[in-house]
Amino acid sequence: MWLTALLGLTVLRLILAATLPLAPDEAYYWLWSQHLQAGYFDHPPMVAVFIRIGTAAFGPTPLGIRLLSPLAAAAGSLLLWRAAEDFCPDRHAGLIAAGLFNATIIAGVGAILITPDTPLLLFWTAALAGIGRLLATRDPRWWLAIGAAAGLALLSKYTAALLLAGIGLWLLTTKAGRGALRTPWPWAGLALALIIFAPNIAWNHAHGWISYFKQGGRVTRTDPARSLQFLAELIFGQIGLVTPICFGLMAAGIWRLGRARNAVAALLLWLTLLPAAIFLENTLAERVQANWPAIIYPAACIAAACLPAPAIARWLKPALACGFLLTLLVYAQAAAALLPIPPNRDPAALQLAGWGDLANQLAARHAAFITADNYATLAELAYHAPAGTTVAAFDPRWQYFNFAGGNLQGRSGISLTRRTDTPCPEPLGTLTRLSARGAVMAYRVCAVTATANGVVLK
Repeated sequence: MWLTALLGLTVLRLILAATLPLAPDEAYYWLWSQHLQAGYFDHPPMVAVFIRIGTAAFGPTPLGIRLLSPLAAAAGSLLLWRAAEDFCPDRHAGLIAAGLFNATIIAGVGAILITPDTPLLLFWTAALAGIGRLLATRDPRWWLAIGAAAGLALLSKYTAALLLAGIGLWLLTTKAGRGALRTPWPWAGLALALIIFAPNIAWNHAHGWISYFKQGGRVTRTDPARSLQFLAELIFGQIGLVTPICFGLMAAGIWRLGRARNAVAALLLWLTLLPAAIFLENTLAERVQANWPAIIYPAACIAAACLPAPAIARWLKPALACGFLLTLLVYAQAAAALLPIPPNRDPAALQLAGWGDLANQLAARHAAFITADNYATLAELAYHAPAGTTVAAFDPRWQYFNFAGGNLQGRSGISLTRRTDTPCPEPLGTLTRLSARGAVMAYRVCAVTATANGVVLK
């Protein structure tokens, strides 16, 4: 029965993936997929590989670009089911854990859009499932599967280092784990993970360690004046994205693990509390993006599924009903603007609406090239611009893969900006990105000239 429900949910997600316009980050990663390499300015390459596989089947359409996202969510649900069954046998824990995870908004939205979190969550959950099999079978060869999954997770997003750190701390802080470290198997798994990740290390070495510095250098200073704001946004934002009852069950499960004294409890605690501590520390300096804590929730769902039967019996159905209802509401808002939210305040419209028309309006000015002063707008222009339109990139991040628009030095073009602090000595008017319900965002159009090192505003 639940497999039929998962199949139906996956079909719904595929339909939405095929019909919703691309978000800016998705267009950016699509550009990566046109130039496959072992690393990029922002992230490792796995999201580009996923997109390349999908577009090989369905072309550069929204469905092709996002194809593997709903499929990865379905596969991850099966892996989470397997892991929970091994961690908490005889409790129907697998069904509970998979149901809770799919009922969250953060998983529901992530199962449609394609981002580095898509492969990260798949391989993170695969590592959890491998550990579950290791504990259930006592077969040390599962360490190789765990290492392979961890290596693929590292090739998805650098926060997968927290997976290796959590497993390492679990081994060091448990008697059985310290015993395992005296055998070659965990070390073989670690070596396999590093071998799989090695191409990205080589790419970063050849490019001045740029993406490691970019991602590892986020917290370089504190901002006490705003840290409380960032902390509140993180906590209340996650309660909303996980949905309140699901969040409460996960929190209760993690709290109960703190009083347990077994290997399963120790592992799940390290894989939830360690990332949570890192994200909390991050609020001292900057805002934590809503999708970053997604890695916490596979283990948190297992913790909830391991709660005593009375707690689950009382709260599971309300949690699932609330979660899926809110997720469906988000889907409806993205697809049909169901709620009367002003377009310039609607998160779905801000991300998805009006990009194609905006690109066509800009291309209709027939400049030598078009560009923008931020990567998100530029990526949408590159995806939507009509054939024959030159979209040029001048920000340093674009130098790390082959996307520049050709030799344009000395030629005149136009740049799009929505920032008030970007100089525009020769304004060429404004363009407005529109949704079906009205204006989403206004942009200034500026005349620019290409130089060897970038663009100069006229």
